[in-house]
Amino acid sequence: MLRGLVLAAILAAPALPATKLLVTVIEQKSGKPVTDLKAEDFTVRDGRTQRRVEAAEFSQRTMDVMLLLDTSLVGEMVQPLAHNLIEQLQPKEQMAIVSFHSSADLIQDFTSSRELLRQSIAGVKYGNTPRVLDALYAAIDGGFQNSIFRRVILLLTTGAEGNSRVSERDVVRLARRNGVSIYPVYMIGYERSMFERLARQTGGACFNARDMSRSASGPPDPRIFEVMRSHYTLTLSGNLALGENLKVEVAGRGRLQVSALPLD
Repeated sequence: MLRGLVLAAILAAPALPATKLLVTVIEQKSGKPVTDLKAEDFTVRDGRTQRRVEAAEFSQRTMDVMLLLDTSLVGEMVQPLAHNLIEQLQPKEQMAIVSFHSSADLIQDFTSSRELLRQSIAGVKYGNTPRVLDALYAAIDGGFQNSIFRRVILLLTTGAEGNSRVSERDVVRLARRNGVSIYPVYMIGYERSMFERLARQTGGACFNARDMSRSASGPPDPRIFEVMRSHYTLTLSGNLALGENLKVEVAGRGRLQVSALPLD
């Protein structure tokens, strides 16, 4: 009888609070996702506070992808890769295309039609200085209102940044608030450190398209989409809000890119 009462009390007790994190882990050299990690492989710090990882679940999810296409004076070099990336869409996935230079313009709303996406890219014109941060902020702010699946921005850029009005911190805060992961793909590494920070703080990943093209692992576009679909959901003890100094690490697995996005 006593045992039954104890069990009933346990079942009736409220669930302990928890926090969820979306985490992406890829190999630095190959750009391939790491898929076999367990909860004990992760270390999560929120400032100076280490958070206990209760569970880690790997999954591959359907996405709503917004492709930000560099159409600045030197942006034409990214167009061939843009066409290849369009071909990676799976049947349920949708893509929208935003061209950016000194401003950002929606040239194709979300669609599963590869033909419409190809046509929209074929008609773009190139000019002016790229404002990457302004384009990201505008796309995140109003671009995913009707999205159904995981929200992803695929930033296809030559690698140059002009004089944006908003800051990197503004973009990260808005991305976290709206649940958007950023995946920069750059041709030249002028702003590599900025792209890496944007990815690391939003659960995305950063790719050097030229290095990936020269590797022995095949063309870059299938690997980029494989990474975008692949992530872990970490369950942390406690339900306190995660601060801007959030850091996730994986030890003992070589050089990795590890990024995190707090989930509601």
